[in-house]
Amino acid sequence: MSAWSFTVFNTAIGACALVWGEAGIVGAFLPEANPGTLRARIARRFAGAVEAPAPRSVADAVTGVVALLAGEKRDLADVALDFSACSDFQRRVYAVVRAIPPGEIRTYGEVARALGAGPEAARAVGEAMGRNPVPIIMPCHRVLGGGGKPGGFSAPGGVETKLRMLAIEGATVGETPALFGDLPLAVRPSR
Repeated sequence: MSAWSFTVFNTAIGACALVWGEAGIVGAFLPEANPGTLRARIARRFAGAVEAPAPRSVADAVTGVVALLAGEKRDLADVALDFSACSDFQRRVYAVVRAIPPGEIRTYGEVARALGAGPEAARAVGEAMGRNPVPIIMPCHRVLGGGGKPGGFSAPGGVETKLRMLAIEGATVGETPALFGDLPLAVRPSR
């Protein structure tokens, strides 16, 4: 029997997936060009994971992700996540970032300050964001570089996906509310 199970589900920006184990959700995947590519990414990261019906807690998380990506102000902070494979520093960063409400943004430096660290820790915060195993549920897309620069985003579609997710939430990036709000919601395949 596999240690992990997963489910693929449709959202306003394409098919996403959640992977879970006994202690909670261990992985979240944003859309790929097609569900087959998405399943291949899951197999690479979670060898042996089996597709299965979602238990109640995961089904509730799926409902929340779908609602959030459809533009509903949905807070996913109560979704049970398993960060046991993450470092102590990453877990501290993720706790701060999970508290950022939908539609709001912070900078890497602000997250570092919330941890009691100086601006020199902003890079380490950015690295933790890049290793986020559960994007959207742990909303790393709500963290930007200094001066409102989008910074990086390792999900398919890169920074464009990050900005699109912020637009869906109604976040103001710089002086442009709902940046890219006029673009179609479909995520373009990564190159």
